[in-house]
Amino acid sequence: QVELVESGGGLVQTGGSLRLSCVVPESISRINAMGWFRQALGREREFVAAISWSGRRQYYADSVKGRFTISRDDAKKMVYLQMNSVKPEDTAVYYCAARRGYELGLAEMNFSSWGQGTQVTVSS
Repeated sequence: QVELVESGGGLVQTGGSLRLSCVVPESISRINAMGWFRQALGREREFVAAISWSGRRQYYADSVKGRFTISRDDAKKMVYLQMNSVKPEDTAVYYCAARRGYELGLAEMNFSSWGQGTQVTVSS
């Protein structure tokens, strides 16, 4: 299975910053949006952010709005999640995901290609 590849996770202090990266293989076709999800221990995977195919539209969960920024670099085949002013509740495994074909919506079920995840732990 061809998967997205996330990196950039680690241990950070409350209030600090972290940037997650996602490599998007060219073999994953007909992508219409890219997104980030996260899953904390004992909780279900939840939507964090998404960016449209054109990059002009961005969507954020209320819990991260104003603190996180999703972006893309088509030339480098990368998608990023800039995390600022992190909080302990941001601790989770973060997943990069691709929405493909005719899928719409920002729920987990709308994204068909996923990475293995990268752990983000916020101390304090």
